[in-house]
Amino acid sequence: MPVETVNWGIIGCGNVTEKKSGPAFSKVANSRLVSVMRRSEDAVRDYAKRHNVPKWTTDASELINDKDVNAVYIATPPAFHAQYAIEAMKAGKPVYVEKPMATSYRECLEMNRVSEETGVPLFVAYYRRTLPGFLKAKEIVESGTLGKVLFVNIQLMRPATEDEKSNEAWRVNPELAGGGIFYDLASHQLDYLDFLFGPVKEVSGKAFNKAGLYEAEDTVVASLIHKNGVVCNGVWCFVTSEDTKKDVVEITGTEGRLEFSSFGHTPLILHKNGKQEKITYEVPENIQFYLIKQIVEELTGGEKCVSTGKTAARTSKVMEVIVSDYY
Repeated sequence: MPVETVNWGIIGCGNVTEKKSGPAFSKVANSRLVSVMRRSEDAVRDYAKRHNVPKWTTDASELINDKDVNAVYIATPPAFHAQYAIEAMKAGKPVYVEKPMATSYRECLEMNRVSEETGVPLFVAYYRRTLPGFLKAKEIVESGTLGKVLFVNIQLMRPATEDEKSNEAWRVNPELAGGGIFYDLASHQLDYLDFLFGPVKEVSGKAFNKAGLYEAEDTVVASLIHKNGVVCNGVWCFVTSEDTKKDVVEITGTEGRLEFSSFGHTPLILHKNGKQEKITYEVPENIQFYLIKQIVEELTGGEKCVSTGKTAARTSKVMEVIVSDYY
């Protein structure tokens, strides 16, 4: 049943919620943030004070069962997504969960099973499906500006961060993250390709650990074929030098090429008829604003959201196949 106002509770109010998501819950119409949870009492009290949140707790179940909370955002490491999402859905609370959806495809299927069984909606934070720049790229592809799309090439390379080098980052702990930085970052790119071209019908890949800094993979190569025939090749490496840092997606068609960044939010570059055109777009202050807006609109009786448990599970399945030999 639609609600008049979505009263959010956040489980895991860490860094991602400081600017990317947290403030947006109170900026979207018919939405407000009413409670936050974190295991550290000092940290959660501080977060609630700084963000003007009326309630805080160190107990996730207490937040889920709070009568004042009618929707739950889960921003913990992926290892806890399924547990909290299932508990919230069984309590009748719609769930918005960070990406990747879970640590395994099996967990994704279980989350979707509970969503269907309870009739409670499940959304996943693949917000590029709603960002103006990525919607513009989709418009260019679908308008035929590039002609028939032939293939996509992804290159994402960067140095290891200090906490990755010291093996302290949870994102390089497969038990918490499902994999390494590939799961954290490439999931956005692969989900966006699903949004552009539909589900993948064939996928192959290899994962490697080249630098030995941590247990998880640090280098990945993959090839995908979407059901509509579009081919994608990708290379990801998270232990390069600063000199080789790169973040580019190229979509090549029979009549042109579109180039853009997945994470830099720089202008799109359209190559066509021997010319280059730079296309700028709005970047919201809170990057998840438009996806949260879509979720709130669905929960209050409006249009359906474009990022669901079903679409997100497809991305988790693709990633799992790519790294399967490594694990």
